[in-house]
Amino acid sequence: MMMEKKHLSTIANDVIRRCALEVDVSVDILNQEFEREWEGGIDGYSRKLVEFCCKRALPVMCGSIDETISDASFSRFTFDMMLAWEMPSSADEESHTECVAKEEEEKKVAVVSDQPQDDVSLFYSDLMPLLIDREPTIGEGAFVWLGTLVPLVVDTVNGRFTYETLTAPTGNRLHFPAYDKFLKEMHRCIKHLQKQDTPTGAELADNEIILHVEGTASSQSVVRHVGRTSWAGRLTLTNYALYFEASGVVSYEHAVKLDLSNNIEQTVKPAATGPWGAPLFDKAIVYESCELEEGIVLEFPEMTSSTRRDHWLALVTEIMLLNKFISKFNVESEVQVWEMHARTILGIIRLHAAREMLRMCPPEPRSFLIFALLDELPKGNYVLEELSGSLKGGDPCSAISILRSLNVSKQITDESDQIVQPAENLSSLEGAIHQSREEAKEIDKAKDTTRGLKEEGIGESAQVLMGLLKPVTVLVSSIRDILRWEQPVTTSVLLVSTLILIYKEWAGPAISTFLLWVVGKMLWLRRTGVAKKSEKIVIGSASDQTVMESIVSAQQGLRTIHEIMRETNVALLKIWSILVSKAPKHTNRVMIVMIGAAIVPALIPFKFLLMGLVLYCAVALLKLGKHTQSEQGNPRLREWWDSIPVVPVEINDKESDTTT
Repeated sequence: MMMEKKHLSTIANDVIRRCALEVDVSVDILNQEFEREWEGGIDGYSRKLVEFCCKRALPVMCGSIDETISDASFSRFTFDMMLAWEMPSSADEESHTECVAKEEEEKKVAVVSDQPQDDVSLFYSDLMPLLIDREPTIGEGAFVWLGTLVPLVVDTVNGRFTYETLTAPTGNRLHFPAYDKFLKEMHRCIKHLQKQDTPTGAELADNEIILHVEGTASSQSVVRHVGRTSWAGRLTLTNYALYFEASGVVSYEHAVKLDLSNNIEQTVKPAATGPWGAPLFDKAIVYESCELEEGIVLEFPEMTSSTRRDHWLALVTEIMLLNKFISKFNVESEVQVWEMHARTILGIIRLHAAREMLRMCPPEPRSFLIFALLDELPKGNYVLEELSGSLKGGDPCSAISILRSLNVSKQITDESDQIVQPAENLSSLEGAIHQSREEAKEIDKAKDTTRGLKEEGIGESAQVLMGLLKPVTVLVSSIRDILRWEQPVTTSVLLVSTLILIYKEWAGPAISTFLLWVVGKMLWLRRTGVAKKSEKIVIGSASDQTVMESIVSAQQGLRTIHEIMRETNVALLKIWSILVSKAPKHTNRVMIVMIGAAIVPALIPFKFLLMGLVLYCAVALLKLGKHTQSEQGNPRLREWWDSIPVVPVEINDKESDTTT
């Protein structure tokens, strides 16, 4: 028997010995094979040795994975692999032991909170006594690393999100009982799906696998709505299509197939249903396609929340995004196509298993679904591009091989039996995932800062708006004073500068100068530390008005808003009257003015017209100019505007029919 290597930790020595037994070679031979491939120095030697041995042993284990999951040998061995990867050297083991001892000392003096944790699931509440503090746990890095070797319990794309969801109730550390329970729930879900009946009258395509079924006698009902008619039935989802079978007297009627793999314009989104078409219950989805005249509405009745609807919506969206991914990136190799299908199927199975474990607090579906996650993440399209270039298939630990070992997939084609070498360099994919995840965290932090504002009432929102607009109000007031010649020197300088800019055609440089001035102002504010000095904006809510005066002011404000809306409607109707010649005399005058306005720019350069307009506005705003204006000008224009008749408006319950 080979003596343990002193530079390795206890768990690493044990894992390497068991890996040697799996591949039926000695530890020395494994070590020699690694030495021939190893080109690095001392740094990282222990971890790379563990990775090499695990990579040799896992293909052998994947051949009999169906039996080893049942007896927990697969979960125990892979969990120890993750422990060995996380703590490969003896120095890591000593550091871990010291950290554990320090944590135990801190727990002795820590005050345990008595507040109930309602969001902790029933599974973790029942299992918590088994999660002994001295039992080693694994972290996020080891969990994701295992996904690069065998994509059963985790996928490399969404592995970190899956880990966060599974370990949220246990301090972001994964314990073996939870890991073993998760694997067994996955195995149980697979066996349950294999027992489901094929939809009535439908013939499943090759490698079309049933992924979810509801509406049977042992599950909750599903209702399809067509107009004011409803049918209860069975809904079946596969990796290619959605099938609905209406319930008959004795058996189900022939299934209605919604092909999700077609490269056509199709969408699925949440919908609300209710009696007589009233949208009262937000518990349905609607499938729309360019091949259908109207959408197909499927309702998932439940007493309180819309968790079932959200679950089905996520699954259907995932299948649609999967087929769009294959079509968009032209994945033509049958092995790679089926590998992506297999990874998606395993992701859906993980979601089923997590929902069984976390019944009291169902997890967010996107944490387990690849395409639903990337569809929402920032720069998810870049991750999809990297993913399309890193597909593999056919090797003993690919997703295809795992489904075969679990007796899920049918016989694929002869092409899938060929070995396709996996992409060894996954750094670009991992880098894209890491960048996307970090940006998602920044966005979530930014959204958290807006939650307080979104929860405020109308009164508080109005106060915040008025407080934020106060500097703008002051600026507008100053500009108004300048334009009204209340500051003659400033107004004169502004007028002359504007005329020079227009004449010299310096508008572009002026805009550039203004933008650079804004940048300089921002840099000055950063240097003076204004953001650190004032971490929050304080807006005073004190008012000199009494309660009655505030009510009257609010009522007056509503009247003002109503008056503005009424005047806007009248103006739009009068414009429509002019356009359709409801008032021929007014229309003729408008057309003559527009013809004249069209001739003038053709004869006079635009910059001179603009300069004349600026001068006219300046003189019009000048007090002397106001006295020299015709006192009949504005009243005449008002009289002309008031004399325009409007088109009558009729409001009815039918859909509006506006002719143009």
